[in-house]
Amino acid sequence: VQLQASGGGLVQPGGSLRLSCAASESIFNIMNMGWYRQAPEKQRELVAGIAIGGNTNYNDAVKGRFTISRDSSQNMLYLQMNSLEPADTAIYYCSAHSVITGRSFWGQGTKVTVSS
Repeated sequence: VQLQASGGGLVQPGGSLRLSCAASESIFNIMNMGWYRQAPEKQRELVAGIAIGGNTNYNDAVKGRFTISRDSSQNMLYLQMNSLEPADTAIYYCSAHSVITGRSFWGQGTKVTVSS
């Protein structure tokens, strides 16, 4: 499975961005999906996840501001980010976790910078 993330960039505080992640094949019915981020000198952390059945979960820091979604017909995963804050600055990665094999797959990351 290959994952290709895009949509990062420079945005002012309070602005919005939508990240996209293209999967190379249809995987949403066998893999839990997620967005992670890693800020400079910090550990990678889960931002949002969406399970095979559609249940979602969010890092407390982004609840109410970010929304994870997917389009199974297009093999696309999204992260809508609103009310962005400087603390959201990080490289964002999409991931897929197989519930069958336990293996995880990662995209290459897309950089988000929130700054005035």
